[in-house]
Amino acid sequence: MNSIYQSATTTVRFQNNQNRDFTKILNTRVAEYFKSNNKRKYANSEMVIKTIFMFSLYFIPYALLFVISDLWILFLLFFIMGVGNAGLGLSVMHDANHGAYSNRKWVNGLLGYTLNLIGGNATNWKIQHNVFHHTYTNIVTHDEDIRPRFILRFSPHARKFAFHKFQYIYAWFLYGFMTISWLFVKDFAQLRAYHRTGILEKHIYPPKAWAWLIASKLLYFFYALALPIIFTPFAWWQVLIGFILMQYVTGWILAVIFQPAHVMEINDFPVVNNESNIEDNWTIHQFKTTCNFAKKSRIFSWYVGGLNYQIEHHLFPNICHVHYRKIASIVSKTASEFNVPYHTMDTFREALIRHGKMLYKLGR
Repeated sequence: MNSIYQSATTTVRFQNNQNRDFTKILNTRVAEYFKSNNKRKYANSEMVIKTIFMFSLYFIPYALLFVISDLWILFLLFFIMGVGNAGLGLSVMHDANHGAYSNRKWVNGLLGYTLNLIGGNATNWKIQHNVFHHTYTNIVTHDEDIRPRFILRFSPHARKFAFHKFQYIYAWFLYGFMTISWLFVKDFAQLRAYHRTGILEKHIYPPKAWAWLIASKLLYFFYALALPIIFTPFAWWQVLIGFILMQYVTGWILAVIFQPAHVMEINDFPVVNNESNIEDNWTIHQFKTTCNFAKKSRIFSWYVGGLNYQIEHHLFPNICHVHYRKIASIVSKTASEFNVPYHTMDTFREALIRHGKMLYKLGR
């Protein structure tokens, strides 16, 4: 497992001396939008309301677990908690750990640890997502989101096995186990790998990282699993089934939002050359490796934290997602002027279909 982390420590150089005018004009136009409209790039009242809603969508059903006695209502509440769990991750935690929620570092830090509160690990996430994925998008040696996973093949440069020809079928089922994997295995293995390769100490004092991981995992299992087993009338195995249902719903939602943004036929999967170079500058690289979907669906976009505007998110991760819809027209127009590809799907359904076709292609 350490091989990818060792290779990921190798510096990749983008050709940022190319297309400098495009990058400069794009950044200037987006900055001018905020200045001319007297807006801040951070969370606004809409985002605060959403934050309250997402926390409520998770914790109100949790509280109701202790006052109901019907088994099917138990499962329904855990299902709703899964939806709220994903909503917290997609909206609140995601913006906070990008430093986009507030201009106050402590606010971002506090809300970023929402991930630990719902069973994940913010330290790992910030290294995997902010550093590797956002910097080296779709570069198989550096981007952990598409790295070889044995059972799933997300890059044409990853090793292919015979069973991958069926992944376009079984991937949809496996997506639901994503957070279960994080909860019990990946967070520990990943932090260990980051520690061994020296990546961890560049971001946080390693003993502190381990203490946070272990303490937050114990807290999560205590309130999310142990307390419902002890203080509700349901058998332990019934609560466990509900808990797994919640995690499965969360994992599936997260996977089907993130994967169609990058694992698509229209996206590039660049390879680092012998000099550790990528042929494009970083901005152009983000356009080529990312795509949007369902931009006209306001409710969908609201729930998924604006991550259907994935291009805008990758270009401006430090801008709160509530502003993506407005700046998307600036980004697409500027890209068109400079003949830069701007990949977008009209609907979420189309994005899922195209992602399924890519899974099929990668299996062949």
